[in-house]
Amino acid sequence: MSVLMDINRPETHAEVTEVFYRYETALVTNDVETLDALFWASDQTIRLGASENLFGQDEILAFRKARPGVGLARRLERVVITTFGDNFATTNAVFTRAGWPASRTGRQSQSLIKVPATGWQIVSAHVSIVDLEK
Repeated sequence: MSVLMDINRPETHAEVTEVFYRYETALVTNDVETLDALFWASDQTIRLGASENLFGQDEILAFRKARPGVGLARRLERVVITTFGDNFATTNAVFTRAGWPASRTGRQSQSLIKVPATGWQIVSAHVSIVDLEK
């Protein structure tokens, strides 16, 4: 069976959706332990942020530990979760924060794999902020 025929299988999609919202809760509450557990424990894991480029689990964890734990609340505007087969998924979200001008928006994307020993893990993440006014 082609992987394209296995897009968004309900049980797989539900698993990844749960992980996405667990990540979101951990993010806005600055739960560093959960955030660290959701990223693949590898030097190959990458997180490109709004103002940082992090390569490997150690750099990502150091960033999380040093980041201020205030002002993290945000409102998700749009979320798209897509699973491919049982072991790979992407998540994409558009978000805003209180106090931002209406033209500013944040974007987040993640690639996840299902690791036999640990379950769904983020292997690549990207966050960017864009001002849509010209």
